[in-house]
Amino acid sequence: MTETEAGARRTNRRGLATRENMLEAARKALATGDPGAVSANRIAKEIGATWGAVKYQFGDIDGFWAAVLQRTAERRAGMLSHRDNGAPLRQRVAAIIDLLYDGLTASDSRAIENLRAALPRDRAELERLYPKTAAELSSWGQGWLRTCQQAFADLDVDPERVREVASFIPGAMRGITSERQLGTYTDLDVARRGLTNAIVTYLEESRLPRSHHQ
Repeated sequence: MTETEAGARRTNRRGLATRENMLEAARKALATGDPGAVSANRIAKEIGATWGAVKYQFGDIDGFWAAVLQRTAERRAGMLSHRDNGAPLRQRVAAIIDLLYDGLTASDSRAIENLRAALPRDRAELERLYPKTAAELSSWGQGWLRTCQQAFADLDVDPERVREVASFIPGAMRGITSERQLGTYTDLDVARRGLTNAIVTYLEESRLPRSHHQ
């Protein structure tokens, strides 16, 4: 290896380390829930960097937020990918509900919610102002749908009903999680059990003409 090549490799390692530090600082800052944390300048200052350094690593604020979302996606990769092919329908549904119940209060989820709250609500505006971030969020939705499809793939469940369930589970669980965080007199174990029962019944009905086993 020449001296020039060695120098370039060291520079590249420093650049990667800077990038990782920025992404981790962003994740931690956003996870505080402070709306003021949704600031690339503020995040950069926390690690002794500048906005120029952020632009160098990510291109612009859109690239930065997209990278933050991608980082959290990588951290949770595989959480829902494991599937017990021998498990009955109820067990699979309950596993998804329980995983989201715990996962939506984790630091990464808090970071994502804080960032999303600062982004445009209108889809067209979001895609115009933050195209990379919008694309990352869209890919999450597609990935979640695939996860649900794979979870029930061998159970002869109506694919359209799986799509419907995949669409409402995240919102339903955010509501239950919100009650958990705010404090409530409602028994959330009962709420989760009721949601699980409703989903199982809905999916099971679509299997009856073809299969009577669970």
